[in-house]
Amino acid sequence: MSHSLDRRTLLRTMVAGALGIGAASAVGAHATTDALGSNPLNLKGNINHSVARWTFHMLSLEELCEVVKGFGVRAIDLVGPNEWHILKREGIDSSMCNGAEINLEDGWGDSRFHPELIERYRKHIDLVAEAGYRNLICFSGNARGMDPEQGLENAVKGLKQILAQAEKRGVVLQMELFNSKIDHPDYFCDNSAWGIELCKRLGSPNFKLLYDIYHMQISEGDIIRTINDYHEYFGHYHTAGVPGRNEIDDTQELYYPAIARAIKKTGFKGYLAQEFIPTPGSIEGKIQSLKAAVQICDV
Repeated sequence: MSHSLDRRTLLRTMVAGALGIGAASAVGAHATTDALGSNPLNLKGNINHSVARWTFHMLSLEELCEVVKGFGVRAIDLVGPNEWHILKREGIDSSMCNGAEINLEDGWGDSRFHPELIERYRKHIDLVAEAGYRNLICFSGNARGMDPEQGLENAVKGLKQILAQAEKRGVVLQMELFNSKIDHPDYFCDNSAWGIELCKRLGSPNFKLLYDIYHMQISEGDIIRTINDYHEYFGHYHTAGVPGRNEIDDTQELYYPAIARAIKKTGFKGYLAQEFIPTPGSIEGKIQSLKAAVQICDV
């Protein structure tokens, strides 16, 4: 048997163990995991769960698909066009597509990058639409001494050149909110007010904010009130624990069951993606962490 098959069988055994069903053999684990069906964690169906690809980089994409399917999760965030064929084969949605951005620093807030960004996003909007996906991530980039108002004006000018195409193709551009205090110094869109103002000026249902709960807790706090008051501008959510960006359990300061209930109450139908960095050293421990996070947010 090949190494890849051995590893995937091992993962099935780990998932079976994480689900608490046990397995007498690798073959038994495979059969039992497959028999669990589409909802082995008895998910309530109120939250559409996803997981960020990069936080489980220790697994191949095929292996991560195996893991999330074992939990009953049907989407993975931040996968680019070169790997969509894997998601298609595994029956997993690309809940937030990437690959159009230059990087995280050179973004829409600086007009010097508009020519390249416009070319890249026009191409990727078509790719996303033709693949049958919906969400495409984008970034404000860094200020580099520029006034926030100038950054807003630049972002509006640049994004308006691709929004008509996004609207026509049914693709939603989602700008991620980052904190500039710890992780992304000098990032323009480091607070919800800047991002919401950008949404208002663009005035398009095909431009939303990716509300990253971890980042906004660091930047401004007041998470649940912000979700209640401004949810119409939020098209996607990311999770992680504060401080440290690790598990979303009781080792950190955010209480995610209440946050997830607030999201549910708004009638949100998009995805909530786990983007925490798992702390256990073993793959089995990391899988257990993901299982726990999904259950915490499944309100």
